[in-house]
Amino acid sequence: MVRRYYDLPSLTALAVFEASARHLSFKLAAAELNVTPGAVSRQIKAIEDELGVPLFVRLGSGVMLTSAGEDLYGVLASSFSKASDVVRTVKRGDRSKNLTIACTDAFATMWLIPRMPDFWNQYSDITVDHLISDNSRDYRRAEVELRIRYGFGSWPDENAEFLFDDVIYPVCGPGFAQEHRDATAASLPDLPLLHVDWVDPDWAGWDEVLRRAGIPHGPLRGRRFGKFFVALQAVQADQGIAVGWHRLVRHLIEEGKLVKITDLEVAAPGGYYLTWYDNRTLSPAAEVFRDWLRAISARERDL
Repeated sequence: MVRRYYDLPSLTALAVFEASARHLSFKLAAAELNVTPGAVSRQIKAIEDELGVPLFVRLGSGVMLTSAGEDLYGVLASSFSKASDVVRTVKRGDRSKNLTIACTDAFATMWLIPRMPDFWNQYSDITVDHLISDNSRDYRRAEVELRIRYGFGSWPDENAEFLFDDVIYPVCGPGFAQEHRDATAASLPDLPLLHVDWVDPDWAGWDEVLRRAGIPHGPLRGRRFGKFFVALQAVQADQGIAVGWHRLVRHLIEEGKLVKITDLEVAAPGGYYLTWYDNRTLSPAAEVFRDWLRAISARERDL
């Protein structure tokens, strides 16, 4: 038998593993690859047997990567991304005027998209595609060159450049503020709080905000939302109080659609960063967008 040149498991097994790790689901990987979940399980078992270590921890609700699985996924995601980029370059012939940027739904809706006309007016020849997702695993898709992340500035295999920090405080609708004009920071746990179920745990919710402010509280009740923007719509309808991120809600406060309630204000634990793969050369279009974002972020840091 001829020895495999790179001494790797089969490419089919590696592709199945990468899809399973990206989704953290054999079922979703099977749907993407158009095979049965049983076929995915067999490929994963084969690669684990060959490597001699488990790559996943099987849970009742899905799977989690082991430390070995995380290491392998990081390398494969980066390598597949670079290969995909080269393939698209060959097909398209010139990627110098195209780029894809990824960010959360809230950041895209409330910060980035309202500022994009400035970029389009300056660089009308560059096409910017937006991958908008609250699941940061989607950011590792092959077409994504740039990402705007909230966090602490450290992600595997990525350069991270600080854009700006943030401040968080409670916000409500004008009518709610009038009805609860005697509210204090200490009384917030007793008021109707609106919660956002962020996929990314780095985003602070009510429990962390109150803890950082030193406000004691028991189990927090209230309605829950899957999207920050939807929660803010409920806030504007005077249905309760949400955690307001200054960078995202400042314009709504200036327009009178939202009101800061109480004097509670804390620094957000993380910041906003622009990131890109550290082993991937940015396209000319991505470099132009990076420079534009640097400039606009610098202008707004003190706002």
